[in-house]
Amino acid sequence: MGSMKIKAKFKDGVTEVKLLLTSPMVGKEEAETKKVPVSYLTHVTAKVGGKVVWEASTGPFLSKDPYFMFKFKGAKAGDEIVVETIDDKGKTESDKDVIK
Repeated sequence: MGSMKIKAKFKDGVTEVKLLLTSPMVGKEEAETKKVPVSYLTHVTAKVGGKVVWEASTGPFLSKDPYFMFKFKGAKAGDEIVVETIDDKGKTESDKDVIK
């Protein structure tokens, strides 16, 4: 897998998050056709203060380097948002950003 870019902004009581993940998102059929290894994200979770504020179950049906945007209430500027991904082999990665 790779890295991720997180931008989180607080405005009018709502936090808006823009999330760009780096992953080839290649399923079994595409891997066989292109002669590349199977590699995709299966789960993405965002937390603030240990509380899940957004999550998604994903798979190879998403495009390469998927982009997500979501909004939630209950956080404030200065809070830290932590995003964790899990890939098809069970490997986890995480990154964080401070809500601006």
